[in-house]
Amino acid sequence: MDAAGDLRDIGEPEIDGAFFASGGVARVRDALDAGRLPLVEGRGLRVGAPVARPGKVVCIGLNYRDHAVESGAAVPEEPVVFMKAANTVVGPEDEVLVPRGSVKTDWEVELAVVIGATARYLADREAALGVIAGYAISNDVSEREFQLERGGQWDKGKSCETFNPLGPWLVTADEVGDPQDLTMRLWVNGELRQDGHSKNMIFDVAEIVRYLSQFMVLEPGDVINTGTPAGVALGLPGQPYLRAGDVMELEIQGLGRQRQTVGQA
Repeated sequence: MDAAGDLRDIGEPEIDGAFFASGGVARVRDALDAGRLPLVEGRGLRVGAPVARPGKVVCIGLNYRDHAVESGAAVPEEPVVFMKAANTVVGPEDEVLVPRGSVKTDWEVELAVVIGATARYLADREAALGVIAGYAISNDVSEREFQLERGGQWDKGKSCETFNPLGPWLVTADEVGDPQDLTMRLWVNGELRQDGHSKNMIFDVAEIVRYLSQFMVLEPGDVINTGTPAGVALGLPGQPYLRAGDVMELEIQGLGRQRQTVGQA
């Protein structure tokens, strides 16, 4: 998107790990500045996820104090880490499917971090911020019964198909500025359910990236979901979990807005 808000064709086959590793962000910026990117008529087109099939989606659980409290969980002393299947990632307006047998499908607005360079054993916060390509809105859709009541780890309550709408935009780190200064909101059927702020993360973005690099190699195109504020169905009176026909709308300051209609698998 250019300064006037018009869409431009970047001419790349995909925005993926190879794109980031080969300097794609700088290449696109230079082409835009030089006037080499043709206009795109975007009306009527599906908007896909801004990162094509991440190598992995790493998630941080219970990263907002108020969400830990509403979940009945202790505030963690170290980041709670779990993985989400990469094929959960869909576009920001794609249908979200309630899994077969599910009665506890939930929503979670989250700030997603997109990795732009290989990261292993990062030494400090500055190094961590240096490997971030940009940020996007993520809906970390979750099935609470599968996650919490069916034994094992959280992954099977997080990895159902369509459970990670991402986008609409990948906003580069320089344009976002301070990732700890962003408002975050989510509505269900027009009712405001989550109204949070990234400043309230227990572990901030720089620490999350630094910490993860001590346990796994982060690669270009990987996505990190950084946690959700209070207001999920799990913590609300009556636990109003999602049903087919519900509509979720999400926004994060400077990152755009998502809208998903809920269907049935």
